[in-house]
Amino acid sequence: MITIEVNGRPIAAKKGEMLIAALDRAGIKVPTLCYMKDRFPTGACRMCVVEIEGQKGLIPSCAYPVAEGMKVQTHSPRAVNARKTIVELLLADHPDDCLYCVRNGNCDLQKMAEDLGLRRRRYAGEKSVWKMDLSSPAIERDPDKCILCGKCVRTCEEVQGVSAISFAGRGCRTFIGTAFNEGMNISSCVYCGQCIKVCPTGALRERSSIKEVWGALNDPEMTVVVQHAPSVSVTVGDAFGVKPGVDMAGAMTTALRRLGFDYVFDTSFSADLTIMEEASELVQRIKTGGKLPMMTSCSPGWIKYVEQNYPEFMGNLSTCKSPQQMMGAVIKSYFAEKMGLSPKKIFSVSIMPCTAKKFEATRSEMGTRSIPDIDAVLTTREFIRMIRMSGLDLNDLEPDTADTPFGERSTAGKLFGASGGVMEAAVRTAHYLLTGRELKVMALEAVRGMKDRKEAQLEINGMKIGIAVVNGLGGAKPLLDEIRAGRDDLHFIEVMTCPGGCINGGGQPIDMNMDAVKARMAALYQLDAKARLRTSHSNPSIMRIYKEFLGDPLGPVSHRLLHTKYMERKVLN
Repeated sequence: MITIEVNGRPIAAKKGEMLIAALDRAGIKVPTLCYMKDRFPTGACRMCVVEIEGQKGLIPSCAYPVAEGMKVQTHSPRAVNARKTIVELLLADHPDDCLYCVRNGNCDLQKMAEDLGLRRRRYAGEKSVWKMDLSSPAIERDPDKCILCGKCVRTCEEVQGVSAISFAGRGCRTFIGTAFNEGMNISSCVYCGQCIKVCPTGALRERSSIKEVWGALNDPEMTVVVQHAPSVSVTVGDAFGVKPGVDMAGAMTTALRRLGFDYVFDTSFSADLTIMEEASELVQRIKTGGKLPMMTSCSPGWIKYVEQNYPEFMGNLSTCKSPQQMMGAVIKSYFAEKMGLSPKKIFSVSIMPCTAKKFEATRSEMGTRSIPDIDAVLTTREFIRMIRMSGLDLNDLEPDTADTPFGERSTAGKLFGASGGVMEAAVRTAHYLLTGRELKVMALEAVRGMKDRKEAQLEINGMKIGIAVVNGLGGAKPLLDEIRAGRDDLHFIEVMTCPGGCINGGGQPIDMNMDAVKARMAALYQLDAKARLRTSHSNPSIMRIYKEFLGDPLGPVSHRLLHTKYMERKVLN
């Protein structure tokens, strides 16, 4: 450690680290629009400039390493005036629609203008005018609001390994766009939404379904049904001042009923259904020499990534639909029949942590054109907006339970919210199907945590079973390349599109940090550790639906409703 002087007082710093990291650790905040923690600095926005004794010009603290004896002024008049000028210039070319913007009240540019005390416009002139991109079923782009910080580009390329967007043009005509500046719908975008979460303004946002959902809720002829994903209940409380990781499923159910939904279901139930089908499929492939390694299919961004970049592995993908789509399928078949409802008169809504779920719901493979499995997908952010629009606060609501026949779920299904959770749940049931016995130790520590890749070798009934979990799309390419090159010791692979899994999905609250993500992950594991029902195959409600309607896993009815197939997708690149 070394010592530097900041604003007249000494602070400790690590040799070689960037100044901004030392400042942050000491609780000294400097504003920034482009800085990404643990990523190579770009120094693009210049908002974090500081004065350093002996340096003639202002220095970007995100790109300047500390040195012994360094003397720094973070908020000198010169530094503050430079920041003011930068924000004023950005605002001079920014739309004046803050009151209508989806990021109003949660916009970095807006906050910096407030913090710097900007109250009048000093610069005026002709503004840039760009065409909005509304082609995607999941993500909308408004280049007029882009401040060229580059965080979306870096996230797409460095974190996710997709590179669907990049800088184009030169000088004042620089912009961020897709290949050949075509629509997102024909780009290599997988709709993960991680770009939305790092965007400091409203230049990127999800395609909202709130209007359609309100329309259905106000239609007396429609029965409106809603399901919520496992990770949403441990996330939504953040918006209402609840400690990260607290499970708000009960209060959510009450809120949804107050909003007017006729039936409320927990997607963790259909996660159990997914495990029954997926574990059975894995066992069948192992026993019959099917295509291995089998790869999970519940993350739609990952599916699109394989279709676009590794079509030779499409046969490795599980044919199972995701829990969202399975729930949608059984609602419009089994539930409709049980309740005497016409599937065409059921409006099925899902609340998901994921923007790619919006894309998944529109796929032609999911249901039929006249009766889709899912009619509308709301992100966690959209759900929070609807709660606030209705004057509700989750803290004030008495918890309630989800509706039957899909009310009971195991915590194996709940684990779907975290990276490694699908693998852990599937292994529990696959072990039972292969041996007839439960695992002695349910927790599979080898696949838990935030590492980019987690692997383990399991011995089940004398067989060595290789498993791997990829945490975020950025780690998928190296593993797929290894398999393409001949690696053959793996039987089952889980890939979650978003780092950390669904608890860090592209539809989750914007201002989440990795500490909060870890807290949510820990909360899911704590729920599991304390639970009575920890395996999908021991869920009596799951057994009932097979007995009454689906028959056997992988049987004709379950195959028709709960399985699908995928196609190679061509993109511009």
